[in-house]
Amino acid sequence: MNNFKGLKRHSFVLFLFLITIITAQSDQRRKMTVEDLTEIRGVSEPQVSPDGDWVAYSVKTDNMKEDKSNSDIWMSNWDTGEAIRLTFSKENEHLPHWSPDNKYISFLSLRTDSDEVEQLWIMNRVGGEAEMITNFKGNIIDYTWAPDSKRIAFVVEDPDSIDGIIKDEKKTPKPIEINRYYFKEDETGYLLKKRKHIYLFDLADRNATLLTPGKYNEELPSWSPDGSTIAFVSKRNDDFDRNNNFDIYLIEAKAGAVIRQLTTYDGADADPDFDSRLAWSPDGKYIAYIQGGPKELIYYAVQTLAIIPAAGGSPKILLPNLDRNLSHPIWSTDNSSIYFLQEDDRNCDLAKISLTDNKFDLIVPGRHTISNFDLQKDGKIAYLCGTTLQPAEIFALDGKSNRQLSFQNQKLLSQLQLASTQEISFKSKDGTTINGFIVKPPNYQVGKKYPTILNIHGGPTQQFDNEFNISWQLFAANGYVVIGVNPRGSSGRGTDFAKAIFADWGNKDVDDILAAVDYAIEKGITDPDKLGIAGWSYGGMLTNYTIAKDTRFKAAISGASISNIFSGYGTDMYIREYEMELGTPWKNFDTWLRVSYPFFHADKIVTPTLFLCGEKDFNVPLLNSEQMYQALKSLGRDTELIIYPGQFHDISKPSYQVDRMHRYLEWMGKYLKKND
Repeated sequence: MNNFKGLKRHSFVLFLFLITIITAQSDQRRKMTVEDLTEIRGVSEPQVSPDGDWVAYSVKTDNMKEDKSNSDIWMSNWDTGEAIRLTFSKENEHLPHWSPDNKYISFLSLRTDSDEVEQLWIMNRVGGEAEMITNFKGNIIDYTWAPDSKRIAFVVEDPDSIDGIIKDEKKTPKPIEINRYYFKEDETGYLLKKRKHIYLFDLADRNATLLTPGKYNEELPSWSPDGSTIAFVSKRNDDFDRNNNFDIYLIEAKAGAVIRQLTTYDGADADPDFDSRLAWSPDGKYIAYIQGGPKELIYYAVQTLAIIPAAGGSPKILLPNLDRNLSHPIWSTDNSSIYFLQEDDRNCDLAKISLTDNKFDLIVPGRHTISNFDLQKDGKIAYLCGTTLQPAEIFALDGKSNRQLSFQNQKLLSQLQLASTQEISFKSKDGTTINGFIVKPPNYQVGKKYPTILNIHGGPTQQFDNEFNISWQLFAANGYVVIGVNPRGSSGRGTDFAKAIFADWGNKDVDDILAAVDYAIEKGITDPDKLGIAGWSYGGMLTNYTIAKDTRFKAAISGASISNIFSGYGTDMYIREYEMELGTPWKNFDTWLRVSYPFFHADKIVTPTLFLCGEKDFNVPLLNSEQMYQALKSLGRDTELIIYPGQFHDISKPSYQVDRMHRYLEWMGKYLKKND
């Protein structure tokens, strides 16, 4: 399976190929434009057919005429690479799965106007139109086929009628009754009585049986190999809103079955936010899953790999000394090893652990981001991989070769003159090594000092990694050097590195990103008089912290940010995290005041700042951007606020994405290029 010599040879050939492309770009290709943003195709959800002959996947495209994104199902032949588009409707089709008997491809779609909820559709492998086979009143959130291909387990959300919500604008809606501790969530809205439950669906008679009624939410169902039992994840404690104590439960696949709790760890077992399905061993004896760290560290702790006997017992952490986030476990078909994804410093890799000798191996060498994969018999693996020069595409890996299988973005990339991206390392103020990237414009001239944009990621426990970043490419195409930094608080370098900013935002991480600017100036790359800074979410927050402490920046862009942390309490979706990290405002006033530094020291900000936010953002609500905009406006600073109607934390409408990028370039150009 693990033909490292062949894989390294393949990687070397790919490296030479990319170098050839870069060398030829300068004369034959054009620079990227903002309009190219809508031409990038998003490939996701690889699924290998049971016979190993095909890989199904989703492809997202933007339709500017209708101003929306659309996802369709494609498949590529394993041996020939032949690509076939399977769906053509104007509605999204996504989450493809093969039936285990290889007869059907299934997917979720909203192809009818009935109740405006997604249903499951199946398409016969021998041909014909897709058929809608479910008629749930609530949205299907997730599903998985039983091994016998005769049944399907669904996660279905209760219908809107449970909460008494009326969508008819001609009728007066009822008052919204809120009595939950955790009561709002971005895109979902107010969290009331609706829950997510597991249903058992019989393909022959098209009947659905509710397996898990009650007041809890159930997610990530997974069938035992013999088809008798479904494992799932839930928080089934009295006040589940106040904690993140997910556990694994088992239920027989029949009506009225009794639910059995399998794990009892007081932290998170298989937190659904990490989208890692429970994995049964092929012999049915064990379940592999992702276990969270100490609950007190919330999202700063790493997620690790564990197994537990399906019959009950104590879990075993497989890589206790590997201080990195792991996800997406899948067993090898011979029970001997488990494959998974490992987030590492600026990378995300496909790896495996042997259960016989505890040996750990990286499967695909290189600097890249592998974000999903699927494994079938005979060791065939389809994985989703992107680099700084290529958006994510599907690759096919077996014992003979490792090759690209989808080419959804090849036509566009062949036209573009892309910027080079280099990994960098430097020392922060206290000597801590900080890592990141520097992006140089096409036709970069050594010795010339460039206007530079310091870009900051969100999270804070995320990282910039080796993947295609279209914002960086667009900034570089317009003559900017871009610095992407992974300061303390970022993931990818273990728990201690992440928790270094625990309850201390805007301190060490500000030092780290300023050290990146000093590095670029010292290297003669950056013009110190033409510095810009930009970020979204926590990246916007860190932008605010930085410009309140350092006046070198001539322009700033703060997207979906907060500076007066007091105003976040009860108005956004982070109540659990606030109280676990900062405590309550009335008991820990000084801590809350310290992390609210940019708002209470807004008079120290002199940098012209553009604020942007979605109107319906419940993640970091609009009121926080409004407060900072108002503060700077009252101080007479150069500032502007852009509000995107109907948008949540992530700006999803294509025309708004284009508008936002144009505003980025215009704002930076106004202040960083005014003397050019």
